Amino acid sequence: MKGEGKLKPSGQIPAILILALFFFNLTSVAAPAQQGPPQPYTINVKVGLAVLPVTVIDHKKHRVSGLKEGNFQVYEDGRRQEIALFEDEDAPVTVGFVVDNSLSMEPKRASVVAAAMAFAESSNPRDEIFVVDFNQSIYVELPKGVSFTRSPQELRTALSLYNPGGRTALYDAIAVALEHLKVGTGDKKYLILVSDGGDNASHKTRPEILAMAKKSNAAIYCVAILNEDYSDQDPGFLRKLSHASGGEAYTPETVPQVVETLKMIARDIRQQYTLGYIPTNQAEDGKFHSVKVTASAPHGGKLTVRTRSGYLAPAENTSRAGPVESPVGNL
Repeated sequence: MKGEGKLKPSGQIPAILILALFFFNLTSVAAPAQQGPPQPYTINVKVGLAVLPVTVIDHKKHRVSGLKEGNFQVYEDGRRQEIALFEDEDAPVTVGFVVDNSLSMEPKRASVVAAAMAFAESSNPRDEIFVVDFNQSIYVELPKGVSFTRSPQELRTALSLYNPGGRTALYDAIAVALEHLKVGTGDKKYLILVSDGGDNASHKTRPEILAMAKKSNAAIYCVAILNEDYSDQDPGFLRKLSHASGGEAYTPETVPQVVETLKMIARDIRQQYTLGYIPTNQAEDGKFHSVKVTASAPHGGKLTVRTRSGYLAPAENTSRAGPVESPVGNL
């Protein structure tokens, strides 16, 4: 998207192949981590700016670009808010890939070297990228001391290092990736999770991870690669995880379907708007405040908006934070 930005004074598909296809389509539509408990989506109390990633879709399910600030309206708890930040630029983003290497996924991890080369060559040179591989153990596959990379060679190496087999600590891997993502400098942050959704080795629980996803400022896109020979897979969890964070979940069965899925994910990332406002209600009441964004088409027609559905205000003497309650709160 070309744009303006201002802040006013006030199937059986190799998992690694999916990553290469994603970055091919990502660029075709555009151009030090510390571990610990993930922190919630935060609104800086000194600035008070609530920032919302916004996707707009027309009646044909196509992403809508080219809208201006005047096409949007933002409401908090039903009250109109003044837009203080509007961006429709294709700005660099921070992307983390979380790739399941457990036994159920091992048959799908073919052609690693070729896919890694395609992944590195197709990536946007301005994006920050990291890779998390997991089975019962979790590996951040970058050189020691490197949190993110833009180097094709480092990406090639990261995607070539994997430890197939074993049990599945999916929930723990998501927690690690969310923590790692926090230190990225991209205005927008995303996780792309490639898994069948099963977990049998995590210390974290499913409710804990869903709560973390709701509180994170990252959108999580899930690509469910299923294998009829395994009973532990759980695509329903992947759908809930995406919905909790404002992302999407897909279950492609063939390579052409994967290609189209990744094009949709790429468009979603590259064609998002960023809106910000300073809430008129500054009460530190610890309550959930609903947010709704609407968009009007310049020449009429119905537009659908997907964004966060709200945030949790801080209790007195705490930092201002807000969880995502629904990925499609405006649909």
